[in-house]
Amino acid sequence: MSLAAFVRALPKVELHVHLEGAMSPRTLLELARRRRVDLPATDEAGLREWFRFRDFDHFVEVYLACSRVLQHPEDFQLLLDDFAARAEAENLRYAEVHFTIGTHWKNGAPVDEILDALAESIGAAERARGVTVRLIPDIVRDVGHLTADATLDWALAAHRRGLAVALGLSGKEASSPSEPWAAHFREARRHGLHAVAHAGEHAGPASVRSVLDACGAERVGHGVRSIEDPDLVGHLRETRTPLEICPTSNVLLGVVPDLASHPFDRLRRAGVEVSVNTDDPALFDTTLSDELLRLAEVHGYGPVEVAGLALAAVDHSFLPAPEKARLAASMRAGISEAAERHLGHALSWRGSGT
Repeated sequence: MSLAAFVRALPKVELHVHLEGAMSPRTLLELARRRRVDLPATDEAGLREWFRFRDFDHFVEVYLACSRVLQHPEDFQLLLDDFAARAEAENLRYAEVHFTIGTHWKNGAPVDEILDALAESIGAAERARGVTVRLIPDIVRDVGHLTADATLDWALAAHRRGLAVALGLSGKEASSPSEPWAAHFREARRHGLHAVAHAGEHAGPASVRSVLDACGAERVGHGVRSIEDPDLVGHLRETRTPLEICPTSNVLLGVVPDLASHPFDRLRRAGVEVSVNTDDPALFDTTLSDELLRLAEVHGYGPVEVAGLALAAVDHSFLPAPEKARLAASMRAGISEAAERHLGHALSWRGSGT
């Protein structure tokens, strides 16, 4: 009987993962070869060495290099197909995936054709692999309004086709404010898109307050530095505003020194809604199972707590209520099956409110 086997068999949902950051080293090398893009390494071992991040600026450098190899619609299909295959292996049922279309627009990629290509691959992933993917096109804080306008237009087009669920905000929160993008989020909400924003990662609690106030963020990407402000923690608890927490990312990018110092458990015990996510799994060499197992080891979580975290992500998702209820029921059945198979007994628990 094995907690690790139980966790790996769990049905899962992920709410904070970047499509470009999920590009496997093999896919990155293949696309770089196709598009004649020079990289600092020519094999997977060399790429993994390059992925040892010195700081956030180094991470951005790598992230943009991954983006540069994506030039034609079929490149984006290869990336989405790669993501879906890995998701299926992880028993990931549903994912809300950040996608920085503005970067590709600036690079001259044909954004309308990219939307068609992704629509085809997303449909194929659901039919062939049972993995449902929805997109969160994100504005990068440190870009001009033309790029942000293009991102909003693309997000609305994707939303009309049932592919996008929210408008996101990413970029360097410590040096670029959120307020300039308030109108974009108002327009997105007017058309039925939800609002998500990165904050409280490399900047403090004030950045979290700014995305709540300026952008109307319904979930906060990372948000871990909220722990520094007890009043903000209380506000997040009372409003049930979820934090999308990415533990390994926070360690590797220097937000916290190690997992034992991470505020995940303190936020959870304070009553803040939290989910567990990978952020950029290929760049950080992690999976959602890995993230759950690391938290379980550090904080002594057992199957009940881990299953509760898996279900919390369903509760925090932007699925319509009937689809959310169906997914929650399917998840509970899958959790029960995994418990019987890998723990040798049924799981007795109260769940997470889904």
